[in-house]
Amino acid sequence: MSRRRTRPTGRDVVSGFVTGLFSIPEGMAYATVGGFAAPMGLWSGAVPTIVGAFFSRTVLMVTTLTSAIALSAKSVMTDAGLDAGDLGSVAALTVAVGLWMVLLGVLKLGSVMSFVSTAVMTGFTAGIAVQIVAGVVEDATGYAPQSSNTVGKLVEAVAHVGAWDGPTVAVTAATVAAWAGLGLVRRLRKMATLVSLLVVTVVVAVAGFDVESVDDIAAIPRSLPPFTLPDLGSLPALVTGSLAIALVALAQAAGIGAAVPNPDGTRTDVSRDFTAQGVANVAGGFFGALPTGGSLSRTGVATSGGAQTRWAGIFAGVWLILLVLALGPLAGAIPMAVIGGLLIVIGGELIRGRWDDVRLVVRTSWQSAAAMAVTFAATTQLPLQVAIFIGAGLSIVLYAVQSARRGRLVELVRLDDGWTLADAPAVLPNERTTVLHYLGSGYFAEVNRVEEEWPDVSAVHDAGLVVSFRGSMGIPSSTFIKSFDRLLDRWHEHGVEVVVCGVPDDLRRQLERGGATTRLQDSVVGESDLLLGSVREAYDLVEERRRKRAARDHPPPEDP
Repeated sequence: MSRRRTRPTGRDVVSGFVTGLFSIPEGMAYATVGGFAAPMGLWSGAVPTIVGAFFSRTVLMVTTLTSAIALSAKSVMTDAGLDAGDLGSVAALTVAVGLWMVLLGVLKLGSVMSFVSTAVMTGFTAGIAVQIVAGVVEDATGYAPQSSNTVGKLVEAVAHVGAWDGPTVAVTAATVAAWAGLGLVRRLRKMATLVSLLVVTVVVAVAGFDVESVDDIAAIPRSLPPFTLPDLGSLPALVTGSLAIALVALAQAAGIGAAVPNPDGTRTDVSRDFTAQGVANVAGGFFGALPTGGSLSRTGVATSGGAQTRWAGIFAGVWLILLVLALGPLAGAIPMAVIGGLLIVIGGELIRGRWDDVRLVVRTSWQSAAAMAVTFAATTQLPLQVAIFIGAGLSIVLYAVQSARRGRLVELVRLDDGWTLADAPAVLPNERTTVLHYLGSGYFAEVNRVEEEWPDVSAVHDAGLVVSFRGSMGIPSSTFIKSFDRLLDRWHEHGVEVVVCGVPDDLRRQLERGGATTRLQDSVVGESDLLLGSVREAYDLVEERRRKRAARDHPPPEDP
């Protein structure tokens, strides 16, 4: 990275100001929907954002509170029997989330996010969107549903539309309408959330509407982020839940590196980003912050504001602190109906942003569609930490099913001018050499099914067999090694000349440990730089051995 790019630019200062200003309403909204005090949403965009920007390898990524994290934190606190208003317990949760993230980063487990499928993340995001809307029904309508179920709240609210508060609904509708109108103006589209909040708040204040405001829930102090000591006694109850929040946060942030590449051309590193977000949470836990992670929406605001280096994120946190010190109490005048309207918009945007993924998942396979539906149901009906584990489990199951189906055998048929593909024969042909290519990873779930595809050798004579593993076999399972040992015994018992080729080093070591190479002796051909080079070498080797065996078994008659 050049020295010039490590210095802050004027555009970084401007981008930081826009992002910091935007973080005020969005941070308060997310904290509110999670059942936490609004100021905690503000502080989640201060110290964590500064620290995350300093350490992140995705230099433009903004680390802060997101809707999914806020709802997950609420679910974990409730499940642990802890009070969301207890700052010590919240600090313990934030620090615990950070420690999990650091551990995952240090262990280089960034690739673990690739096991959370698009189907699962789509169902999870859609469920989060419904949770967001259900969580602000009272703020947006003035009616408080009695149902504890996410979908039940929405159904109950619609069923009691006559009990909605008129002024509250009017303010909510005005907020949504203002946001939609501003979105039609291209230059204001990125700032629509902030501008609609300011405009509707001013109109409500001037018109004197009697609606609930942020001040009625919690006063916003004109102060620095408060130093808070974590309640260590609550940590045991938060261990599992904090891991779930860490996975939610990291899954959301994992795609930011691909979506927002580094302007200086340096490569991103998901594992290093894990560590950066972890350090940000550990630091933020001591300064009144809720758990945080990489935010695609806030990162989008920063980049659209002209961010060029990691200093944009650092300035975002600094500007937020300065704005709260200067204007903090004024934020208390924001109507809760305005925040409710904005959260309805955010929930709708989450659905719209994933709509193409929904259609893709449905068209891909019924298994993927089922995984999406189950994750959505779990997200709306169960605690979020349970839902994310269910989703991760479904992703692993889908991977296992797809991997098991991938394994199969094909025959490579030698022609005068090359090779062609054919289905593997049911019976190994006599008096010639057959080349079979293994398509698969050696994953244990595929082994038993593929074992049934190997040709029958019970009545074979004068047959040769080349087994190719090039480009297919990774580090095989012990199940595969055991199966292959049985096959070798069967082939040798029936006099089949066998050579395996395209064998990568990892597979060779596994075969040596399992004893297979002892039986193969000099019948293992490694990978070749030439396409089908190892296949041709193995084929010629088997043919030569078949000729020698034929000459040995059927020597020419002696001259009289």
